[in-house]
Amino acid sequence: MSGTLLPGIDARAVRTSRYTANVLERPAAGDPLRTVLFVHGNVSSSLFWQPLMLSLPEGVRALAVDLRGFGDSETLPVDATRGVRDFSDDVAAVADELDLGAVHVVGWSLGGGVVMQLLLDRPDLVASLTLVSPVSPYGFGGTAADGSLLNPDASGTGGGGANPDFVARLAAGDTGEESPTSPRAVYRSSYVAPGFVSEYEDLWVESMLSTATGPDNYPGDASASEHWPGLAPGTRGILNTLAPTYFDTSGIVDAPAKPPILWIHGAVDAIVGDASFFDLNQLGAAGIIPGWPGDQVAPPQPMLVQTRAVLDRYAAAGGTTREVVFEDCGHSAHIEKPDEFRAELLAWIG
Repeated sequence: MSGTLLPGIDARAVRTSRYTANVLERPAAGDPLRTVLFVHGNVSSSLFWQPLMLSLPEGVRALAVDLRGFGDSETLPVDATRGVRDFSDDVAAVADELDLGAVHVVGWSLGGGVVMQLLLDRPDLVASLTLVSPVSPYGFGGTAADGSLLNPDASGTGGGGANPDFVARLAAGDTGEESPTSPRAVYRSSYVAPGFVSEYEDLWVESMLSTATGPDNYPGDASASEHWPGLAPGTRGILNTLAPTYFDTSGIVDAPAKPPILWIHGAVDAIVGDASFFDLNQLGAAGIIPGWPGDQVAPPQPMLVQTRAVLDRYAAAGGTTREVVFEDCGHSAHIEKPDEFRAELLAWIG
């Protein structure tokens, strides 16, 4: 995808013991004073970080890694029973291969879950953590406010919840805008706030289209459930890594190492919120999926409430946290509010 690189960004293949990763870099001028490692979200790639990387001061070394099955990285199966550890272990392998040591780690959406897992498993690599519209520490869907499962099998979560037409259009490389399930339309309706316009939109769509599709990657497989809406997580692929039966990073509260955590999110995020329309229980409550059994049985997941509670406990246990909410901003603060985002990030990493 060399044609999608912006001037000033270098790309290279980094071969590790786990996978061959595509890594973007905006080198620092001279010896770097700080190094920032960016981890992208679902149905995207490191390409989304380029404008921000280029805008950082010359003394900052900026790196962005493509997760397996995204961008120009190697496509390998994702074992969802490990939560997001296939991804976080991959990121750790890249950091080790590049001999980065402790760096400032930034994770967006799915990447937020990946970097929280990295903190749990490899705290030696994390100098600070910045979470951009991250998945809840309790995964995506299927939990009450305290993180407990609504059903033992986490019905309504995982690979079966993806829109099959969107998956088909991803696989086909659809760059159009006519269908509401085209990647471009989904970007406009869900990744950013309504009406947001970017000169880089074609680049973002190309990034989305780099996603490997299928049961081992996006969206993953599924299983049947006796509980509404009749599906439960499978064991393979990306969406299942965030099923609450496999994913739980709330253990950061008790982690011995507590680097400072900055949480940035948009006020009109359509994907991660307390009423997300990517949560099947919310779609049921809105009458979009029939047969919803009601709020007592299948309430929408209060994602922001959960994240705030875990970070409050992290702070009470000795960590330092900060929450920043950008108004008129959707799921992608780093591209929608680049100046404000950069200021918050640079103030946080010192």
